Amino acid sequence: MQPQRMIFKHDRELARFARAREGNFGILMSLLIPLVMVAAGGAVDIIYALGTKTELQDQLDAAVLAAVHETDPDKRLDIANSYFPEAAGSGALENGISLALVDNPDGSVTGTLQMQHPTAFLSIINLNRIPIGVHSTAIRTGGAASAPGCIYALGNRNQAVLINSGVNLDAKACEVHVHSSSSPAFIMNAGSTVDTAKFCVKGTSYIRNGGTLTNLQVACDAEDDPYAGKIPEPVVPSSCSTQGALSGTSFTLNPGVHCNTTFNGNPTITFKPGLHIIKGRMIINSDSTVIAEGVTFYYPDVYSEIRANGGLRFTASAPQTGDYAGVLMFEKTSDAANNANKQQYVFNGSEGETLTGIIHLPNRDATYNSTTNQTNKMSLVVNTLIMNSSNWKVTPYDGAGPAGSGGGVGMARLVR
Repeated sequence: MQPQRMIFKHDRELARFARAREGNFGILMSLLIPLVMVAAGGAVDIIYALGTKTELQDQLDAAVLAAVHETDPDKRLDIANSYFPEAAGSGALENGISLALVDNPDGSVTGTLQMQHPTAFLSIINLNRIPIGVHSTAIRTGGAASAPGCIYALGNRNQAVLINSGVNLDAKACEVHVHSSSSPAFIMNAGSTVDTAKFCVKGTSYIRNGGTLTNLQVACDAEDDPYAGKIPEPVVPSSCSTQGALSGTSFTLNPGVHCNTTFNGNPTITFKPGLHIIKGRMIINSDSTVIAEGVTFYYPDVYSEIRANGGLRFTASAPQTGDYAGVLMFEKTSDAANNANKQQYVFNGSEGETLTGIIHLPNRDATYNSTTNQTNKMSLVVNTLIMNSSNWKVTPYDGAGPAGSGGGVGMARLVR
């Protein structure tokens, strides 16, 4: 019986050892879990901080592009501060943000923005903030302190520009040029804000029922169409690359001719880089996504257009080289009959648009409908313009341009 007692004793020892190991493992896990949480949560904090840094960089780029046109240092800082919703004046911003502008010997202006980004998880180890710093330098390319144009309404008719209630146009870095000398040249209704470097109107008669309009100048020498006759018009092939009604969730379109095309459902449509000729009406249904990087859209007549039905997400940029460098969208203007037949072009509401390049539609009466949200770097040329409850943030296009146009109309560019 002695061996049996020894076996029982051995089992008890093993049980005690196992309980000890379990206890040690529990202690170890209690130590490791906070470290794992900090590591995983810290990654989340860093991702959010990097996202904020990207947003701040975009804001600072726009701010210095606007500020470089101002010679007075205090006004320059006020302009830059206005690009940040946290602005508190005098270069000191709320939420631990600071903004400083420095004049450089070559005439450029450098902006430096610093922020202490709050953390959620890293605060467990007393790391409460992540420092963020962004820099941007802009220089005037024209020598004059005047801002470049970014919107041109060429039509000489009454109500050439109509700004209805709910419009918010932020174009502090550029000018609006209205060629109408009719009565009234433009109408602005209550409940809208239009903030521009200059709102230049050739005529003297206008109707303003309220709202906020900065830097209005009447009897002003409105600038001419900077691209007239300077964008080469392609020969339109007789065959269509795409046409008819298409169903699916994703489409990739090669450069070519797209004839009377309708995209059913709410797909993602990717236009490959190059020239896309839109012949007839291309209909894109609500809640679709369009990606068009390095793309030029061409309309061979005034009845051709891209028509989106609302809820669109649209990211597009013009090519930087070639015959259509800088041109995002343009139409045929060499035909006198076409030019005499102005047509409406409707841009319906979107969830967000980011457009970069020249939009040259001098034969279109453009209408931007409700909830159009845009952040664009562009130069827009139209016949007339109606804005309905649209929300725009516009900075001048300053990239490459068609031959003979002097590049982008912008008189300031980033050099960082």
